[in-house]
Amino acid sequence: MSAVPGRWWRPRSLRTQLLFWLVTLHLVAAALTAWFTFVAYGDLVHNALDEQMRLVADSYAGSDPPRTPRPLDGNAALVRGAFVVQLWSADGRTLRASSWPPLAVVPLQPQPGFSDASADAPAPSRWRVFTAEAGPRADQPRVQVLQNEDYRRRRALRRALLEGLPIALLLPLALLILWLIVSAASRSLRAVARDVASQDERRPTELSLARVPDEIAPLVQAFNQLLSRMRSAFATQRRFVQDAAHELRTPMAAIGLQIENLRAHVPAGEATERFNQLEAGVTRAQHLIEQLLSLSRQDAPGRPMPGEPVDIETLLRESVSQLMVLADARRVDIGFEGSIAPVVQAPAAELRSVFDNLIDNALRYAPEGGVVDVRLHEVDGHAVVDVLDNGPGIPASAIGRVFDRFFRVPGAPAGGSGLGLAIARTAAERHGLRIELRNRDEAEEGGSPGLLARVHLPAASMPLTPG
Repeated sequence: MSAVPGRWWRPRSLRTQLLFWLVTLHLVAAALTAWFTFVAYGDLVHNALDEQMRLVADSYAGSDPPRTPRPLDGNAALVRGAFVVQLWSADGRTLRASSWPPLAVVPLQPQPGFSDASADAPAPSRWRVFTAEAGPRADQPRVQVLQNEDYRRRRALRRALLEGLPIALLLPLALLILWLIVSAASRSLRAVARDVASQDERRPTELSLARVPDEIAPLVQAFNQLLSRMRSAFATQRRFVQDAAHELRTPMAAIGLQIENLRAHVPAGEATERFNQLEAGVTRAQHLIEQLLSLSRQDAPGRPMPGEPVDIETLLRESVSQLMVLADARRVDIGFEGSIAPVVQAPAAELRSVFDNLIDNALRYAPEGGVVDVRLHEVDGHAVVDVLDNGPGIPASAIGRVFDRFFRVPGAPAGGSGLGLAIARTAAERHGLRIELRNRDEAEEGGSPGLLARVHLPAASMPLTPG
């Protein structure tokens, strides 16, 4: 949760907001209920007790001879709210009898009826007083009844708290019910989040609105519209790359053929050196065009290629054999070693794309006279393919970006397109393979400098007995 400086705090979580406002609502409702009950029940208690005081005073005033008030103790008068009865002389100067003598400090009120009085002894307190009217006889005593005001307030407050208690007790239950409701409603949001997380960035699909709440549907619809624009942009980009690569493929092949025909006519010396540079540039352009075509085919939507059982050992031997020409041209010693023969269920062309690009990348970055090793073996009980070279490796700052399209490591030798590793990873992930790149001096203690490209084969690959 966070708050904007200078503004009122508001939690970012919808669940927290709902719980916060529900707690606040229940607490305010409980407080208002208690206050209303205190006021309403206080008036009711006040009127009822006033009526009782009047009846008690009338009963004493009408008795002949006058009754003597029953004695009370301080607990009854102050805590239990018992009526204190006082009998005064007709002139109101002498207290003849009192059910609680310590309250004699409250004199006979001059006017009959109800009034309020204060007493400092035996303790500071407030009292409700009813003074009866004088009797018809001159010797008839005046009657005054008192009741402690604190008792009345405590009784009204206790009743108010009892009225608000059910709301306070229901608060945890209401929070639990709300939490369950919000959790059930948020499942659809989590489903949408999983659909978004599973999107292929090159082939996004629309999100379903079947289980989306009405309040979230506009957001999902706006996201679907964004995905539609992204698909259009990707399709336009893919068509451009594919059309450009196809248009360039034929003329570049013709240029390469003409260069090959001209080689015999180029005089020795500086012309030969410049001719070799031209030939290398044309070869690099042809390689880039082939990589762009491969990339456009990977990005093209359509039905996936049918899988077939592919013997990885045989596939690797064929890849090494086909790339032997490039290895000889760079005077790189390439070798293959296989201790297992797993079988992977996937299109052979896709798997060939993975390993061809990794081996081609190793051959291009290995120094002249270097070594590239291709190993098929087990690591921790899982089949892996390692492609190792003794080139410069990859700087730690760039190793996280080498799978990005058109990214080339700074200082890398000319000839690469920056697409080989991106094509390899896309094809690998499509069929459950995982590519890991590490510098060899980090991968194994005492290892030679260079790069280790490890392909983790699917766990379901079936090992065969090596032939």
